[in-house]
Amino acid sequence: MRRQGSQFTSTDFIKVLAAHKIRISMDGKGAWRDNVFVARLWRTIKYEEVCLRACSSLSEARAGIGRYLSFCNSRRPHSSLEGKTPDQACFNQPMPEAVAAEPRRKTT
Repeated sequence: MRRQGSQFTSTDFIKVLAAHKIRISMDGKGAWRDNVFVARLWRTIKYEEVCLRACSSLSEARAGIGRYLSFCNSRRPHSSLEGKTPDQACFNQPMPEAVAAEPRRKTT
């Protein structure tokens, strides 16, 4: 059994798929890396957006995640992109105003 989400690569599960003539796609050795980017993205969204908001509906949560992703792509510089935003790096857009995590203001 492989370790890339063992519930999906167990012999029993694969037999069920084969019985229904469903082809599965696995890269084989090292396939755990295929999901690393998405897993890290969702972890970041979870801790920087979802867990900080108390959404009252699914549509409110979707809108909040959309705003967060827009912020990350268009305004938040990334060290792996030499301080550029993904939009600037991919689409040659001008650099945004400097954006850093703003300290939380005390409310009295």
